[in-house]
Amino acid sequence: MGRVPLDPMPDWVPARRREIGERLRDARERAGLTQLQLGNRIGRDHRTIHRWEYAYRIPNLEDLLVLADALNVPLADLVR
Repeated sequence: MGRVPLDPMPDWVPARRREIGERLRDARERAGLTQLQLGNRIGRDHRTIHRWEYAYRIPNLEDLLVLADALNVPLADLVR
């Protein structure tokens, strides 16, 4: 059976996206990296990093795993 779209999106979803973006930005800044440097480290454009940090987009699980490794933080710290 296919995936059921959430329409309308629950109110908590955008809030969680923003929280993940903030945690990503905080971890990147603690690592002393710019968006460009982090993007280069994980093979993504710096605009993608910006979109994730400001919750325009959300990284998929594979991206989150690579981000956690590149930032030397546990995955749970990004998504808790």
